[in-house]
Amino acid sequence: MNADRFEYSLAGQLDALSSWRGLLDRQAADLARFLQTHGLDDESSARHLLALRERLATDRLCVAFVAEFSRGKSELINAIFFADTGRRVLPATPGRTTMCPVEIGYDASLPPVLALLPIDTRLEAQSLTDLRAKPALWTRLPLDPSSPDKLSEALTEVMRTKGVSVETARALGFWRDDVPQDNPPLLADGLVEVPAWRHAAINYPHPLLKRGLVVLDTPGLNAIGAEPELTLSLLPAAHGVVFICGADTGVTKSDLDVWRDHLGGQSMARYVVLNKIDALADPLLSPEAVRAQIDNQVKSTAATLEIEPSRVFPLSARQALAARIEGNRKGLEASRLLALEDALATQLLPRRREVIAQLVTETAQAIEQQAQRSLGDQRRQIAEQMLELRGLRGKNSGKVAQMIQRVDAESHEFERCTEKLLALRAVHSKVLREQLTALAADALRDEVAQMQDEAAATLFKLGAKKAFIALCMRLRVRITRARSRSQEIHEMLQGSFKQLNAEFGFALSLTRLPTLERTDREIDLIESSYVQYLGLSNALRLAEPRFMEQFRRMLLSKLNMVFENASGEIELWNKSASTQVDSQLRDRRRGFKRRRESLERIQTAAGELDSRIADLEQQEQRLQELWAHVRQQAAALSDAAGKADAAAHGAASMPILRAAS
Repeated sequence: MNADRFEYSLAGQLDALSSWRGLLDRQAADLARFLQTHGLDDESSARHLLALRERLATDRLCVAFVAEFSRGKSELINAIFFADTGRRVLPATPGRTTMCPVEIGYDASLPPVLALLPIDTRLEAQSLTDLRAKPALWTRLPLDPSSPDKLSEALTEVMRTKGVSVETARALGFWRDDVPQDNPPLLADGLVEVPAWRHAAINYPHPLLKRGLVVLDTPGLNAIGAEPELTLSLLPAAHGVVFICGADTGVTKSDLDVWRDHLGGQSMARYVVLNKIDALADPLLSPEAVRAQIDNQVKSTAATLEIEPSRVFPLSARQALAARIEGNRKGLEASRLLALEDALATQLLPRRREVIAQLVTETAQAIEQQAQRSLGDQRRQIAEQMLELRGLRGKNSGKVAQMIQRVDAESHEFERCTEKLLALRAVHSKVLREQLTALAADALRDEVAQMQDEAAATLFKLGAKKAFIALCMRLRVRITRARSRSQEIHEMLQGSFKQLNAEFGFALSLTRLPTLERTDREIDLIESSYVQYLGLSNALRLAEPRFMEQFRRMLLSKLNMVFENASGEIELWNKSASTQVDSQLRDRRRGFKRRRESLERIQTAAGELDSRIADLEQQEQRLQELWAHVRQQAAALSDAAGKADAAAHGAASMPILRAAS
């Protein structure tokens, strides 16, 4: 069918962000090829560029949609992201729809597919991170992107439920004797209706998803059976959360519990939607009176949730979806959806650009500093050779022989540095090994085991919260010690480099130490996300071995990831220092060899002296040009990082109406 479709600012901004990441990747690839072609690709530079390109390739923008049942969450996702299919993609019928967390994204290496993790895997107390690495446990249903009807039909699978015994429901976490009012009703056959799936992942080649967007659709978080890993892992990792309430009801007690328990203290960007404003339409009231009602609901919602009214967006997802499908501009404007989309585009994406731009700039600076050290050392050696050779003009062959002897003596003297370098490397490796051992998986397991022992020593594990907070404090101490140990290594290397530079002519220097600030933030986030599950309200569940085992596995999986990243930062910095020593040692040995060969040629061939001096002058000119090119390439990479705002503004100015068939 032919219809007008709308291109909104979020799509344009995501497109600009994707294009910008592609530009940065090409610039980084050009720089890597240039360094490799000219022998400047030492291990440190190669690892920096590889890490940057991997980050650019995998960077995603994750937006989570959170609501209790029947708030129109799935309809809102359809209206924002999937209206171009011409129909509802996610099931959005009255009553319970999405029964498990659903991740919607795109990986070009995989076919379009709906991957479903059976609910029974909750009995194994394994984290979702662990289960992702076990494809045999997932049920996969192929998707047909060319057929919206077949696509929508396939996705109704996320609504599927099954009946289990009360005992099984209790083991799965869907039945709690301490809060019977929250338990689902028993079916006619005495079974309990529970979701069939624990988690769903949709790989779908939608344009927005191809641009790096990941959408997280959640079930009702306050309903029994919500996947605990949502609030322990998935939600804290989201860059933004859209929380949906009903415009007709405002913030209910159930909504408020969800907000306070799962979202109120989080650091991610939060947007509150008052959906179903079309339900407030009243033929007995004037349009102005209806707008006043909506405004009052916005103010009341903002006050209840303790946020700014500008973060509350009244809209009608159903009206917006219908307007987009029909190409109805006035209907889309009346739905008020564009205000939310503009907020997502102008507030979320700039943060992603800032993070990436900082990483790119730091990488470019590190590459430039490494190249400057390498080329500077080579130029210094060439300058010494030219000074030496110019001093031979008019001298006899005996003088040249003396110079050869002097080069041999200097080379022999220089080799004394190897003993000191070996000793330095041994001490450096020992201290680094001790530092990394304190951040390794074994140390984390011991810390978590201590937390479990402290919690188990109290009645009903009522001391679990205190034990967990103590664990977080100990983890922060480990990071502080790692930071202090890094400073000690820095001071040790700095003193040794200064001595080596003075005694053996090296040009060694150190880059800025890793701050581990990201690790600090992630520990804070883990503490704020997990601590709510260890209070009095969960006392009976804490006493269940299966619940505590699941909690332990999820916590340990998350901590391993955080501390592996911290160890990676530390290792990369130390590797950069040791690689620099190896590189300069290799260059100095090569320089002594070239000096000797040059003097031998001069000794045996008349007129070779001037030719060799000219050759060295050409080498000096080449190194100057290389340095200029490295600076130019690094500057191009940094400049590309700085073009994010311009690209964003360009995308924001794109027309919002486009024709499609």
